[in-house]
Order: sequence, then structure tokens, then C-alpha cells
Amino acid sequence: MTGLAACLGCVASAGGDRGWTMPLPGVDDEEGATIDPRLPLPRGAIVDAHVHLFPDALFEAIWRWFDVHGWPIRYKLKTPEVIAFALARGVGRVVALHYAHKPGIARGMNAYMAEIVRAEPRVTGMATVMPGEPDAAGILEEAFAAGLMGVKLHCHVQCFAPDAPELTEIYETCVAHGMPLVMHAGREPKSAGYRCDPHALCHVDRTAAVLRSYPRLRLAVPHLGADELDGYMRLLERHDNLFLDTTMALADFFEDAERAFRMVEARPDRIMYGTDFPNIPYAWDRELRRIAGRGLPEGALAKVLGGTARSFYRLPAP
Repeated sequence: MTGLAACLGCVASAGGDRGWTMPLPGVDDEEGATIDPRLPLPRGAIVDAHVHLFPDALFEAIWRWFDVHGWPIRYKLKTPEVIAFALARGVGRVVALHYAHKPGIARGMNAYMAEIVRAEPRVTGMATVMPGEPDAAGILEEAFAAGLMGVKLHCHVQCFAPDAPELTEIYETCVAHGMPLVMHAGREPKSAGYRCDPHALCHVDRTAAVLRSYPRLRLAVPHLGADELDGYMRLLERHDNLFLDTTMALADFFEDAERAFRMVEARPDRIMYGTDFPNIPYAWDRELRRIAGRGLPEGALAKVLGGTARSFYRLPAP
């Protein structure tokens, strides 16, 4: 891969090799009926940039995995219920993500997502593909033609490194079509339930190599890059094409919530709110309540809770 040197010798940063202890218990916290009233934004302005939608059988399989290897899923809701739940509580738009865990299923999953988008204009759907599978570029081009607005990849589930050669055609296809890419490239959460070791595959330097080689690729890394927050903060300063989302990082569920908030306060123009809903172990609005209590300036709130996502995904104004 031109310009993408392998990073097998990268040294682990904050967090070391121990990883986070998994599985983790759920949190029985209270939930609100609507968006926290302390957030001074008009109804419909909030974008949840990280919501998962899967066909029923895949959702159920994912929940079984989480019950054993991750954390207890509080909201075991199917796709129509997920969408209705978020919109009824005041979220104006959701960005719907999914990922193919093996070759040969991405076309069917993308067709499923395209049907959702056609039925509900407040859902922005992302495509998926298994890196290295035959005709990966064609799969994505078909998905874009069907109305999907970018690509979601997951290093842990799909067992690839960000700078692996099989990613070349995916990156090039995204750039050629001006489509963004969301890639879970952070090392955590690590789990024995994965078929591969995320700490061996993922490192901030691997993501840096991608950003250098593809300066026109709009890339978003979820969870603020956990557990390499400092490294991803440095990348934000060096690469205008990198964005992050807050998913689970502000919930006081994992460690480093204070550092995560400092990142948000420093770069609200490059960080967007996301939840991982419905696959979360606590109340749907836990992060929103913490954001509301942080006292961010109104301009920063408007960016983090909607404006940055609208810029990254090129979404219409609310």
C-alpha cells in the first residue's frame, strides 16, 4: 500500500497492554423522557452520530455476544423501535451504522439499510463491507447509488488493521465518491470474545498513516479513539480530515471521562455526539445529562450535539 508503512512495532500508549476488564456490569441509572432541558438547542437540532441498526437476527446475535463478552444491553430494541425511541425523545437525526462480520453478507445488509433510509428521511444510513472480500469497491458503489452516505468499518469485529493492504480499495472508493468513513480504530474495548487481538491491530500511529496517505478521506474514529485519547487529540491538530465521536467516552462508564471532556471542550468543531444506542448498558441520555452539567458554551454545544456531525456527513440544517 503506497505510503502506508506497517506499524507492527508501535509501542502501546496510555492503558498499556492490560486493556479494560471485560465483561463489565450494567448501570441501573434513571433515564429522562426527553432531551435534558438544560441543553439550549432547538428541537431537532441534536444528531446522534452513532446508532446501530441491524436485521433482527444479527441484532439478537450481537446481544448474545455482549451478554457474555461485553456488557448487558439495556435496550434490546429492533430497528423500527430504535428509530422511534430516539426521535420521540427529541433527537433530530440519527446516523445509522452497521458492520459485516464475514464476507458475502454486506450487499444484503446494505440493501436493508437503504430500505430504512427510504422510509425515514431523518435516518442517515452508512454502508458496510468486509475488507478484502471480492468486489468490495463494487459493493460500496452500489450502496452509495442506493442512498447510503458513507461506510462503517470495525477493526475489532472484522479483524483488520487500519493500514492493511485490503483497505486500499475501500479508502480509494470513499475518496472517489466523496463519502465519509467511520472506523472503530481505537484499541478498546478489548475482549476475549473477538477473533483477534485489537491491541495488536490498532494503534494511533496506524490511523495517522492512513490520514497522511489519504488527505481527502473524511475519517471519523468513535469513542474519541479510546484508549489513546492523547494520541488522537494530537492527530486532530495535524489532520483536518480527522473527526472523532464521543460514543460512551463521556458516560463515566469507562475510565478517562475527565480527559474526554477536555478534548470535547478543546475541539467541538471536530468532535460529534454519539451513543452506541441501543447497545448500551446504561440510560439512553446518560451522556447528554453529563454534557448538560458540564456547562459548555452554547456555541460549543451546538457544534458537538449536531453541527459537527452535519458538517462531517454533509447533512441539511435542522
